[in-house]
Amino acid sequence: MSHFLFLGNLGAGEIIIIALIVLLLFGGKKIPELMKGLGKGVRSFKDGMNNIEKEIENTDQDSKPNAK
Repeated sequence: MSHFLFLGNLGAGEIIIIALIVLLLFGGKKIPELMKGLGKGVRSFKDGMNNIEKEIENTDQDSKPNAK
């Protein structure tokens, strides 16, 4: 049985009920649009994190004295 950090100890029945509630609230046509927006948000977040890591690496390389 897999445990997700954000889901706790939810079983298959609870996940199905949650999925049905989401389907009723948003409708079948809106769910793909919501998932597409969520995917774009996650991708943007990852790109931002990668840019920050690159900037930190560049700053570290710039601050090191030349060993010539």
